[in-house]
Amino acid sequence: MAVVGAGLVGSLWARMLGNRGHDVVVYERRPDPRNLKLSAGRSINLALSDRGWKALELAGVADAVREIALPITGRRMHAVDGTRTYQPYGMEGKCIYSVSRAGLNRILVECAEAMPNVRFEFDHKSLGYTRGERGVTLHLERQGTPLDVTVDRLFGTDGAFSAVRGRMARNDRFDFEQRYLPHGYKEVPMLPGADGDFQMEADGLHIWPRGHFMLMALPNPDKTFTCTLFGPYEGPDGLDSLTDDDSVQRFFNTHFPDVVPLLPNLTEDWKTHPTSSLVMIRCNPWNDGDQVALMGDASHAIVPFYGQGMNSGMEDCTVLDGLLGAHENWDDILSEYTRLRKPAGDGIMELALQNYIEMRDLTGDPRFLLQKKLEARLQQAHPDAWLPLYSLVTFSHTPYHEALHRGRLQQQAMETVLDTPEAWGHFEDDRWMAPVLEALDTLTQAKPA
Repeated sequence: MAVVGAGLVGSLWARMLGNRGHDVVVYERRPDPRNLKLSAGRSINLALSDRGWKALELAGVADAVREIALPITGRRMHAVDGTRTYQPYGMEGKCIYSVSRAGLNRILVECAEAMPNVRFEFDHKSLGYTRGERGVTLHLERQGTPLDVTVDRLFGTDGAFSAVRGRMARNDRFDFEQRYLPHGYKEVPMLPGADGDFQMEADGLHIWPRGHFMLMALPNPDKTFTCTLFGPYEGPDGLDSLTDDDSVQRFFNTHFPDVVPLLPNLTEDWKTHPTSSLVMIRCNPWNDGDQVALMGDASHAIVPFYGQGMNSGMEDCTVLDGLLGAHENWDDILSEYTRLRKPAGDGIMELALQNYIEMRDLTGDPRFLLQKKLEARLQQAHPDAWLPLYSLVTFSHTPYHEALHRGRLQQQAMETVLDTPEAWGHFEDDRWMAPVLEALDTLTQAKPA
């Protein structure tokens, strides 16, 4: 087996293949990531949730990852006037985890490489592949020298600009779509305070929602926060207008005054960190016959606003590993993989775009905040009938497209009460719950998934 790409999904998948007794070689165009600083445009930390943990458990590497994971129990919202509110992610005890991308990648590479039947070849650039009767030939380049390797199966985990997918795109009836958001992002670090500790609460994802842009901050094990500004490139508040120290300082003083004292190196960090774009990838199918398959960002790159980019790629590994256990015929395995995962990939792309609007705009809206409180009460009273959309996505293994469908129905059902002024007087008790559940039942029967 050949895996192209030694990132999070590729190294995890190599470990899973190794667990099943396959001989695996992972080819990576960059040098060993354990010896490098994080490349420009890559988020420093990531959100790990239930789907990712399931894959890590299956691979046998979860215990090592827990050592670098910080629990995040909810959103901590910052208004312009300094008012702060807390929105828990789910029922008591539910949390996501902040993990270092570089630290996690190191663990996954080392856990895969520790197996006798898995090896890594760095500084090998993929140039595509050729299918043949005796296997698939992977075309590589090492230090400018061409190299061909023939293997039984090839898995492209080489990211949003995948060379494996680039070759697959020349196949007849292969669909491909690449889109960029008109928004980008820039990261700046928040260093520990004078006492060496976190400068804000380390149990939350901090968000400064400002309508068409927002600032976020996630904690790191070294007591720093990674602060990320997401916003449009163009316009009066656009990233393109923040070109000098004065404009950056003025922008933060105006929109994020409470965070400015915590970022004494803001203008210097702003100049040294790149502005990165947000790309989305969709394609179909995710396999080329019984020999080649795409996984992770190579098949479904998404924007980061649901914290599911890594988790969805890891879930690719979980699903494909399950198919290896259920089928012997590789044509069945890979065609079923596309059938199961393509709709899920489309679903999480839609969910991530939807969550961007929620995070940058709605999280400060009184109606939105009321709905979240009502949903929490409804879930506690009727856990078998109501699971909020965020919980469906983050704390369950419901396929993403099914979660999207269920979330839309629940939103329609909740609006039957929120749009009825006379019902607002009943929110102090539980009389509003029955109409919502009745509406949801009616909608579910009328619009099955």
